[in-house]
Amino acid sequence: MKDFLKKWVYKTLFVGESSLIMKYVVVIGDGMADYTLEELEGRTPLQAAETPNMDYIASRGVSGLLKTVPDGMEPGSDVANLSIMGYNPKECYTGRGPLEAASIGADFNGDELAFRCNFITIHEDRIIDFNADHISTEEASELIEALNQKFYHWGKFYLGTSYRNLFIFKNNGSSPLKSTPPHDIVNEPLSDNLIKPRDHEKAVILNKIMDDSRTVLRNHPINLKRIEDGKKPGNMIWLWGQGGKPQMTPFKEKYGLKGATITGVDLIKGIGVYLGFTNINVPGATGYYDTDYCGKAKYALEALKDQDIVFIHVEAPDEAGHAGDLTEKIKAIERIDHRILEKLLDNLSEFNDYSISILPDHPTPIKVKTHTTDPVPCAMYSTGGKRDDVQYYDEYSAKNGSQGLMDGYRFIENYLNYSRLI
Repeated sequence: MKDFLKKWVYKTLFVGESSLIMKYVVVIGDGMADYTLEELEGRTPLQAAETPNMDYIASRGVSGLLKTVPDGMEPGSDVANLSIMGYNPKECYTGRGPLEAASIGADFNGDELAFRCNFITIHEDRIIDFNADHISTEEASELIEALNQKFYHWGKFYLGTSYRNLFIFKNNGSSPLKSTPPHDIVNEPLSDNLIKPRDHEKAVILNKIMDDSRTVLRNHPINLKRIEDGKKPGNMIWLWGQGGKPQMTPFKEKYGLKGATITGVDLIKGIGVYLGFTNINVPGATGYYDTDYCGKAKYALEALKDQDIVFIHVEAPDEAGHAGDLTEKIKAIERIDHRILEKLLDNLSEFNDYSISILPDHPTPIKVKTHTTDPVPCAMYSTGGKRDDVQYYDEYSAKNGSQGLMDGYRFIENYLNYSRLI
């Protein structure tokens, strides 16, 4: 990395500002990669979807595979997106909760633990829905207020978006705790998946908070109305993804580029805060199937007038993967292609030199309904870059790309090298 920065400084000082004219866009289809499926005649959703713009990038640029989840780490969007943005998770990752805390603006100090807090639906002591039927943010707000009235002496709950919320635990000391994401344990017994070690003082407290939340939420008017309307209630909370405050070098200091994020997900916004990015809020960016795809492309093009690199994150394919909904996953992939990539490719030429890349953060296969550690396909095109022999964008075509298999956190450096910045 030192050599990278030396070259960048040399070109900036002695070649001139023209070396920074290039504009960069990274489009991340969360969970977009998958496995072959019988119902698709042995194809993956990426292969089955109509994706002319993804194929355009692959056929006129270069492709390869990214290992976004280092060995020994859980395949979460937190770890994978840190990798994509050029940071080695093994060096800077402390947990998902702290990243979301930065986005929400939670009051969070070094002696406390930040937990992701899901509203979930349980029945007969099993999680039957890890997102409480995508409870609305407005409904979640009232439930958060009730939780704070009950558990204020242990910490504070913060409202996020929909089922994705936060709990800051008054930790006062290190806690070697292990928690489990609720989307990994749907239909499994709660008792098998509580925070461990079960006999640890802090785990005892946290597990009791989760258990007692059932009493607070069960007969709350919000949940009674949801049941009346035929919706699943948010009748329990689930705490996971805990960690302390991380330390990261700002992106501009590390790579010499001014950056921005566009997403409907607090996790990605939180990473952006730590990296010194501008988080651009797009009206209608929901983090679900109904997100405003066209709006994300529009705001990205506007942002590039001031920013050097923009990361556009789309959660919808991941949500479809968790739900095992093949139809929605293919729709989400095609909407990324037709509503984001097509608009970008039609308009990026106004910047003269530009580079665009498409990739998932991790797979969320329809068959398993959760994240996996498999490498993901990456394609990148630049007005100043070369091309290889790959013609299509998908998991199998990318294996034949000139970029080979890369560690995820090397992506940014490789992307900038390819685009002829250095």
